[in-house]
Amino acid sequence: MRKELPILNPDKFHDECAVFGIYGHKEAANLTYLGLYALQHRGQEASGIVSGDGDHFHLHKGMGLVADIYDNQTLKNLTGSMAIGHNRYSTAGGQDLKNVQPLTVNFAFGNLALAHNGNLINAQVLRNELEAYGAIFQSTSDSEVIIHLIAHSRADTLLARIIDALSQVRGAFSVVLLTDDGIIAARDPHGFRPLSLGRLRDTYLVASETCAFDLLDAEVVREIEPGELVVLNEQGVTSYKPFSPVEPAMCIFEYVYFARPDSKIFGANAVYTTRKALGRQLAQESWVPADVVIPVPDSGVPAALGYSEGAGIPFETGLIRNHYVGRTFIEPEQSIRHFGVKVKLNAVPEVLDGKRVVVVDDSLVRGTTSRKIVKMIRQAGAKEVHVRISSPPIISPCFYGIDTPTKKELIASSHSAEEIRKYITADSLAYLSLDGMLKSAPGAPEHYCNACFTERYPISFTRAEEFQLGLFERSS
Repeated sequence: MRKELPILNPDKFHDECAVFGIYGHKEAANLTYLGLYALQHRGQEASGIVSGDGDHFHLHKGMGLVADIYDNQTLKNLTGSMAIGHNRYSTAGGQDLKNVQPLTVNFAFGNLALAHNGNLINAQVLRNELEAYGAIFQSTSDSEVIIHLIAHSRADTLLARIIDALSQVRGAFSVVLLTDDGIIAARDPHGFRPLSLGRLRDTYLVASETCAFDLLDAEVVREIEPGELVVLNEQGVTSYKPFSPVEPAMCIFEYVYFARPDSKIFGANAVYTTRKALGRQLAQESWVPADVVIPVPDSGVPAALGYSEGAGIPFETGLIRNHYVGRTFIEPEQSIRHFGVKVKLNAVPEVLDGKRVVVVDDSLVRGTTSRKIVKMIRQAGAKEVHVRISSPPIISPCFYGIDTPTKKELIASSHSAEEIRKYITADSLAYLSLDGMLKSAPGAPEHYCNACFTERYPISFTRAEEFQLGLFERSS
């Protein structure tokens, strides 16, 4: 019997979300569409755009990829000189159109729309409190909590209400809000998720990653700093620092996997440079005699290039990725061995036959895909297969905006490297060390969150939050 199955890689962390905003351009919705197109890698489940003309908001959102949701007529209907947009991968809330952002409301202070990248660890606690005071939620998304906090605030201006609301949430947020007068963008005090400010002539933009600016020929002005809030309106850009300062905790996994290689995040050079550095460091730590280095495409390519340079072993493309696979595929009636992987990847025997192969990937989550890839490489004639991972073993789930498996599903949380090697049937397996990863990333090592590798969370959990997040086992 034919059946439809998801093809999103089960052996990877799922992408989080993307936000984009633009103020002061007659084609605001069109540029937002292009910005979201550039940020598609951060969320492939759904997308939405809200535009504003000063009096009314215009909204369009849908399930699927950016190119499938919007057309020329749709964008023409999104009138106004300011807009915000969002690409979603569900980290909190289900796969439902009601959870697709931006979220929009009309209340005493006019129209308001919100797009949020991140996750709030106290969302359920706040939701319970708000519902006790009569709040009625329309979605299961934790982002809606921010909307209700703004509406319930007693501050006398909209900006003050937004600051009041964001001061009450705990966790990760890079948010972009559309008002009748302009755009407000803010980043949480720890700076978990990236957020940048750009300019296109007299127009200002904000985006999760700078690759969105590149597509629009916009210049990167600067990174929005942790704990900073900026207002984009007819006065230009106004910056505020309304939150109590804390030690930065930027997500190191943005460098390992999430961000696009050509983006500049956290105020540093392109992500590509860091990923190559991770690969070079990996070669220093775990060199093995081999004939060829190949990546698991596409995310493993920069690290494999770095490993090749560091190890002095030729780089080749030994696995070819099918870039035209949709979100689902139809499994044939007659089972094909490793079909789920082969539909996305295929080995090149001319590169692998009779060779000692080092295969480099950025991370290993459950191990299921790695096991199939190793077998595929052996079937192509490889004499030896050595797996190298350009990050440390993942032992803990993330609560700051990445949709990760539970702890028991993370193979490294309960198995040694040798046990994992046997499971994936590799001749050897080596991870990059935590110190090696932090040394390869730009900036101060202590300014990164590495909780998924260490279980050391930058924000301590209250007992109520532990209960809501199901952490009693971890904390007991």
